[in-house]
Amino acid sequence: MGVESSAFYQTYQRLLDYYGSQPWWPAEHVFEIMVGAILTQNTAWTNVEKAIANLKQHSLCEAQPLAVSEQDHLAQIIRPSGYFNQKAQRLIRFARWYLEQGGYPSLQALAPEQLRQALLAINGIGEETADDMVLYAFAMPYFVIDSYTRRIFSRLALVAGTEKYTALQARFHSELEADVELYQQYHALIVTHAKQHCMKTPECMGCPLTERCEFEYGREKK
Repeated sequence: MGVESSAFYQTYQRLLDYYGSQPWWPAEHVFEIMVGAILTQNTAWTNVEKAIANLKQHSLCEAQPLAVSEQDHLAQIIRPSGYFNQKAQRLIRFARWYLEQGGYPSLQALAPEQLRQALLAINGIGEETADDMVLYAFAMPYFVIDSYTRRIFSRLALVAGTEKYTALQARFHSELEADVELYQQYHALIVTHAKQHCMKTPECMGCPLTERCEFEYGREKK
């Protein structure tokens, strides 16, 4: 069976046809993507944008100044992102690690799995955050799994939704070509769809995935 006949690929195509190409991840440079990946933990992207704007205003969206910043001061700057004390600590720790590794060129030279494991070894960097960085900052094909992915694809009865992160990621990897642009676009489309139609209480009218959804109009089909 070819990839294009996979239900996972067909779902991608339906979302792409409906929403069009999505510009994501929004950032001016790769280190900003990494900062955003940490800031977006447990918060809405609109709040992350406010925090990043504050960082830029204080010239703290680069590794060197971030690594030597004072934690309490940084926490107040990123306050809109929530969990600001914890995230300030994580940002400083990450910036120092990033510089110690030799910055982007040295990390980009690592094999994808080696890079991913190095990121996961940093305290405060989980699988979703690491994969955000690997996929969007380093352009390596690791599919990002988040709560939106679990919600949408469990409603489509393509996954249980309770799988461990790596198991669910492996399923996407087996169903799709290992293509960076495809993975980036698919994740962006999932986020868009989850916000416009497949919320916790879904808005099913006009949903492009209604035909195969097991949760049509907010109730499971009989």
